[in-house]
Amino acid sequence: MAVPTFVDRVTLSVSAGRGGNGVASVHREKFKPLGGPDGGNGGPGGSVILRVDPDVTTLLDYHHSPRRKAEHGGHGAGDRRNGAHGADLVLAVPAGTVVKERNGTVIADLVAPGTEIVIAQGGRGGLGNASLASKTRKAPGFALLGEPGEELDVVLELKVVADIGLVGFPSAGKSSLIAAISRARPKIADYPFTTLVPNLGVVTAGDITFTVADVPGLIEGAAEGRGLGHDFLRHIERCAALVHVLDTATLEPGRNPVDDLDVIEDELRRYGGLEDRPRLVALNKVDVPDGRGIAELVIEELRERGLRVFEISAVSGEGTRELIYAMAEIVAEARRAKAAEIPARIVVRPKAFDDDGFTVKRTGAGWRVVGTKPERWVRQTDFSNDEAVGYLADRLNRLGVEAKLLELGAVEGDAVLIGSVDDAVVFDFKPGIDAGAENLSRRGEDDRFHEARPAAARRREIQEQMDERAENETRADVARRLDRPDEYGPTSYEIGSEDDPDARPVSLEDDWLEDDPGE
Repeated sequence: MAVPTFVDRVTLSVSAGRGGNGVASVHREKFKPLGGPDGGNGGPGGSVILRVDPDVTTLLDYHHSPRRKAEHGGHGAGDRRNGAHGADLVLAVPAGTVVKERNGTVIADLVAPGTEIVIAQGGRGGLGNASLASKTRKAPGFALLGEPGEELDVVLELKVVADIGLVGFPSAGKSSLIAAISRARPKIADYPFTTLVPNLGVVTAGDITFTVADVPGLIEGAAEGRGLGHDFLRHIERCAALVHVLDTATLEPGRNPVDDLDVIEDELRRYGGLEDRPRLVALNKVDVPDGRGIAELVIEELRERGLRVFEISAVSGEGTRELIYAMAEIVAEARRAKAAEIPARIVVRPKAFDDDGFTVKRTGAGWRVVGTKPERWVRQTDFSNDEAVGYLADRLNRLGVEAKLLELGAVEGDAVLIGSVDDAVVFDFKPGIDAGAENLSRRGEDDRFHEARPAAARRREIQEQMDERAENETRADVARRLDRPDEYGPTSYEIGSEDDPDARPVSLEDDWLEDDPGE
């Protein structure tokens, strides 16, 4: 099997990186049992970017490796550490690459060096519970998952960026002409279809430098796929002018330059989009005696059609200088007209003010919710975590999904589908309870943050009494007095004072006197 060296059309499958997951973590530190959530966010996935590289001239690399993937984002970690960003995947393409969807819709036309486009956006990283915490949800016990990156198939078509396009029958001398007027050295032989890929040559005429390309294998029926011309006609779509290279010394019976011109023009017309390009005619091979004679017979007829005709010989160089300057004149005029063009005005159409961001419609499978936000939220939810599911329900309710379903007639128990048709998540519709004045807490809240903490309250109470304590009273004395003031006195005292139990007078009612062994 032959290995191609020039590829101008490929189907490329690209996958952007998935965003990293957020993490649910609680700060751990001595003497801080409720240090708070500190889970970091996941890093975003890498995107797939196409960039024009002037050193790249073919799509051959993507012919051999048609599947490309960007790097995934890293997962979050505790102590508010975010995941690493996935590296973007930059794919170099030649100038003149047209990016299309499979249905033929043009996504971008990449011409200028350095031009780039993001064709597959990396997935967003999931939020950790530190980012999900709020005044009403102080300790989320869940985190969000990272979003998957975009995946799609695109068609890359290369349209050679050339100023002049050479068209003509096989063996008319197009490759020989490029070799004669430039330093390009294409394959040249005396049999048809020697040129299997477009050839480019750089030509200088005075102060103007321009490029010339030929279309190989253009024959009658090329617009329907005959020969090779159908595959390469796209390469002359960007040309400022077309040059018909007509063979005046062909050995094929029944052919002549005028008929060849009519056949090629008919194929260009059927291909479409080239009617407005200026035409030049080059009667080639006039160095052959029969060729010069035939050229003299048809030159007047061609000029009567309003065409500029040049008698040339790609072998001897006769007439090529005049042809070069005629090409340069057309190129210079086209460049001046292009520079004077007014850039297209960009119209921005913002979304309507009352756009709720989703639609609900009834299907045979149930109520289907379609919208960027609901679908993204479903992808971010860890359905193995009840708090995460409750958080999703809160978000959908605040967006108005539940109210819309009730408005359209949904009843409890109906199936609600959110997500793509092939991978939708199905819920049983259960409207929220109208609690009236009752304050229902949200999922993810920790009641410990709302309760009075006894130890903290006791410390504050002791601290408040420290300013009113006695001179010799310690903090422990204050604590005991506050706990049981009738039972405990101070643990420190002055010997002989009224607080000294040993200095207290003996009472006959003391119990220990009855059992005194010294009596």
